Amino acid sequence: MHGYDEPVYLISVVAKVLSIHPQTLRQYEREGLIEPSRTEGRMRLYSQKDIDKIKMILRLTRDLGVNLAGVDIVLQFKEQIDELEEEIDRLKNELATLKKQGTIQSNKSLIKKKHVYDIILFGE
Repeated sequence: MHGYDEPVYLISVVAKVLSIHPQTLRQYEREGLIEPSRTEGRMRLYSQKDIDKIKMILRLTRDLGVNLAGVDIVLQFKEQIDELEEEIDRLKNELATLKKQGTIQSNKSLIKKKHVYDIILFGE
């Protein structure tokens, strides 16, 4: 079994699995939406993570009518949200550690996460 980030799939395999033309994948790469790994011979290799991202791009373009510029913005926002959620988790862990050490009194600090944003795309 391969890791989620491990590049193992050739462009022809990905195109066939997703029922798209390989040129579509090349276009997404030119637009900067995906960045597949390359072999020493310059062949594109895709990971499962890449495939999941391509699936999201296809849902946005096909099902929701978003153009590629809009997809780029959505992907950038999703990346920012993911980074901010990681930072929140890191800060929560740091605060918990400080509370355990007695550096901060439990009744003097409070963290509430008001919103969790997930991109959920519904098919027909």
